[in-house]
Amino acid sequence: MKSVRFGMLAVAASLLATAAVAEPVAYDVDMPHASLSFNYNHLGYSTTNGRFGSWSPTLIIDEANPANSKVDVEIDINSLDTFWEARDKHLKSADFFDVAQFPSATFKSTKVKQVGEKKLEVTGDLTIHGVTKPAVLEVVVNQLGEHPHAKKKAVGLDASATIRRSDFGMAMAVPYVSDEVNINISFEATVM
Repeated sequence: MKSVRFGMLAVAASLLATAAVAEPVAYDVDMPHASLSFNYNHLGYSTTNGRFGSWSPTLIIDEANPANSKVDVEIDINSLDTFWEARDKHLKSADFFDVAQFPSATFKSTKVKQVGEKKLEVTGDLTIHGVTKPAVLEVVVNQLGEHPHAKKKAVGLDASATIRRSDFGMAMAVPYVSDEVNINISFEATVM
């Protein structure tokens, strides 16, 4: 009888341990090793690159069930930098982002789907210039394991999406300045 009880306790403990491992886990993004950049075509002649220097990502990962994972991002639009001050000033003006009225942009995930061994599609609500539209991030999981310096669980991700700025009320100079804007995100994060 004792061995049956011990066996049942062992099975219950095993199930509880599995459930604990399967719980969604919050990660802390290592911002010195993170970037949020964008680029667009100018008049068919060149590609203009830019980045946002200040943004706050929140990441929760459920390895056992990626659908329970979540990513939210808040972006300080005033931190926009295209490496040319006059252009930055124009992009922050009412002609484009209108930073005075809309100082931030956000992405809030609504669905995470595993589409390959190290590939995810993260669907969410993207809000820019006061307009919210659905957007899909194509995510590649570069690495998931123990970080060699931090000595704790870590993940490295690259994500990309293409949006149309006219969808967000910023259609000035389309089609001369590309309507399509490519967004690229890359970061490392460790378990909190």
